[in-house]
Amino acid sequence: MTPKFSVVISAFNAESTVAEAVRAVVNQPLPRGDFECIVVDDGSKDRTAEIARNAGADVLRLPQNHGIGGARNAGIERARGEWIAFTDADCVPSRRWLNTMLAAAETADSSILALAGKTLGLDSRTPAARFIDLIGALDAETYLRHETLPWAPGGNAAYRRENLLAIGGFDPAMKSYETAELHLRMTDRFGGRTLYLSSAIVLHRHRRTWRALWKQQRNYGVGYAQFILKHANRWPWSAVRELGEWKRIAHFAARACVTRGDAGLVQRGLFVKFLAQRVGFISEYLLSRRQAPRPIAPERSPE
Repeated sequence: MTPKFSVVISAFNAESTVAEAVRAVVNQPLPRGDFECIVVDDGSKDRTAEIARNAGADVLRLPQNHGIGGARNAGIERARGEWIAFTDADCVPSRRWLNTMLAAAETADSSILALAGKTLGLDSRTPAARFIDLIGALDAETYLRHETLPWAPGGNAAYRRENLLAIGGFDPAMKSYETAELHLRMTDRFGGRTLYLSSAIVLHRHRRTWRALWKQQRNYGVGYAQFILKHANRWPWSAVRELGEWKRIAHFAARACVTRGDAGLVQRGLFVKFLAQRVGFISEYLLSRRQAPRPIAPERSPE
């Protein structure tokens, strides 16, 4: 029997969280034949694959780490469902997450390009994790209001498998921002819009320490630089825009020094978030520019 939905979870060294993610999927109140749960073990060095299999997932092991885009592409190839829903090994889908996705998919016409749910924090007790909750950093509804490129974070989103295959899936070279880049290509190819489902809730374990948050946000900056370089014809970067970003960082730094309570936590977090992103962006942007092949000068005509 062909499932209606395939849930793909990419996982790398996720032995401490993957079991809860898988159990949350396989225990959805749907007939088991309606969906499948695939965990792509992206070259893990721990017991991720074993634990995911014991929790009830169909496990696909990759011999080496391919990154999130490459791992998700492997899951797309393995999947059999008409729709593919993506979530992550540090996420826990709510009890009726897949019911909500399935109900929307069954009534979606060709104008619906993707489905996206609401992502909330799980056990956000540390300052770094609380900061992410306070700013709603993974709120798909906010992302989908973006005037230029509306898209939804990949930890709680679903696409038709045939559309994913038609555009070649995710760009495996992207360190992050892979879902935004995929959504851009898919919109260019098919048009349509993303349907936001506020009751399709996924809980996410935010980074618990400022060090971990810095590392995550720096990686986001690297991915954003890759995105800008790949689509420079649409969003050309400039020194003026870069200066504007640094002015914004200075503003958050100043506000963090004089603001207290949750408002102060938000200002400090925004300073860390955007500074880390700028560091990642600049390092990748400058490195890529240096490595770009120089144009070959035309040969002189023989005299």
